[in-house]
Amino acid sequence: MQRQQYFYIIGLQYLGFRFHGWQKQPEVKTVEKMVERTFSYILERAYFKVIASGRTDAKVSVNQTYIELIVEKEIDDLAAFLMLFNQNLPQDIRALSIEPTTKDFNIIKHAKRKEYHYVFSFGEKNHPFAAPFIHNAPHDLSIELMQEAAQLFTGKHDFWSFCYKPKAETQTVFEIQEAEIIENTIYQANFFPRKSYLFRVEGKGFKRQQIRLMMGMLLDIGEHQKTIEDLKNALDGTQRIKLERIAPPSGLILHRVELKS
Repeated sequence: MQRQQYFYIIGLQYLGFRFHGWQKQPEVKTVEKMVERTFSYILERAYFKVIASGRTDAKVSVNQTYIELIVEKEIDDLAAFLMLFNQNLPQDIRALSIEPTTKDFNIIKHAKRKEYHYVFSFGEKNHPFAAPFIHNAPHDLSIELMQEAAQLFTGKHDFWSFCYKPKAETQTVFEIQEAEIIENTIYQANFFPRKSYLFRVEGKGFKRQQIRLMMGMLLDIGEHQKTIEDLKNALDGTQRIKLERIAPPSGLILHRVELKS
């Protein structure tokens, strides 16, 4: 006999600093593992399944994303369920919203656009409390040069050089809608440095470690280790340039996910 199933979209945010990424893995703490453990408890062992709109790497944080909950019993009071879910989640994971959907909804295919931020500073070492949120570059950076370089990512390119270990079948040609470096006015705390910056990039989706490879190139350019011409060559997929510098995961934040209506 086929189970009756009910479908819900849940908004989620988390600090990734103590987690080994989203995806469940043996013997390490992941966000998916903690979310499923919480559901298992509050749903009283009822059958359920969780699907995420995307995965994050170890120590990467999320300001706003979505997961889909598929469960065999209907949730009568969504507000009460959301409160109960939050009460039992770890302090560094929070559910933002819940709403019903249908079996026709596909959370992966319905992710219309993702916006990532990479927060960074340079010069004097930051307060240790800032470590989960901001990458601190020890050398001076040419921000204007980095801003010029960041804009080159916008548009349709072959991002082969910015994909981590791409396979022959990996689709590496796609479009980025927006890419820029701006002063950080979004994430603030009294222990943050006086001035910090963020690399803001938007697209339908990104490959594993792609944004960290992009940020690594921008840091190299800011330190005058690489040039604008080097970036142009890396965006020419025919040259198959292997990039070595991957920016650290702390500093990368999935800022928001936009779903198709």
